[in-house]
Amino acid sequence: MAATSGRVLVVDDSEVIRQLIRVNLELEGFEVVTAADGAECLEVVRRVAPDVVTLDVVMPRLDGLRTAARLRAARETAHLPIAIVSACTPADLERGESVGVDGYLAKPFDPAELVALVRRLRAGSASSADPTAGPAGPIVPAPVGRRFAYDFGSPPPAPPQALRKTSRDSALSEQSQELVRPDDPRP
Repeated sequence: MAATSGRVLVVDDSEVIRQLIRVNLELEGFEVVTAADGAECLEVVRRVAPDVVTLDVVMPRLDGLRTAARLRAARETAHLPIAIVSACTPADLERGESVGVDGYLAKPFDPAELVALVRRLRAGSASSADPTAGPAGPIVPAPVGRRFAYDFGSPPPAPPQALRKTSRDSALSEQSQELVRPDDPRP
């Protein structure tokens, strides 16, 4: 059996998103288990003992933020690194941080950023693990000053040089454009 980079529980109500995340993480050596909502996550998490959990926010039955709060409240899962992978409002981010979410990645996301976030959370969890704590890992309180990996308060990263708008591009985009109906002959 090949060595894995860790086990990730991916929770999202969209099967397409679950598969997208699964494929990208598996290509990087992670073992991936999925759940369709927070209620299923709480059933699966104890059985599979993941190293990291990713949660969408808006899901049926039990949303991602309530799921995160329940994971933090349970002694067996209080230590799990949790990342929100969702399109969130600033209020969702604040609430996520207040319940102990470790990271955030906005949808739509770059698969490389997803992998990097999961690796950072996994590495942070592994470095604080106590080998005598058993299969579920150590039970530790949430650290003070936890910050999101991606935050609404941070300025967005600069786009690559090829994608930066020049003053000429801005001037061209501000010029009026004539709209032509599809059935009109083109001049």
